[in-house]
Amino acid sequence: MNRFEKLLGLKGEARLRYSDGEFQVLSPGDFVRCAVTGEPIMLPDLRYWSVELQEAYASPEISFERFRTTRSRTRR
Repeated sequence: MNRFEKLLGLKGEARLRYSDGEFQVLSPGDFVRCAVTGEPIMLPDLRYWSVELQEAYASPEISFERFRTTRSRTRR
């Protein structure tokens, strides 16, 4: 934990269960990490995830690209 986290009261990384249109907090925290880029996503900003893969994504572009790559693997 760095000094800014102490000042802002950040709780660290959360663990979530993703479902259609919502998510459930399994372990409290302030953010999750993008499954592709690793960048932190604050929970209020979390908009894109995969229910099937149980992964969060930082942007719609990243989400779509991940969808394309996982679909191409399953079709082979």
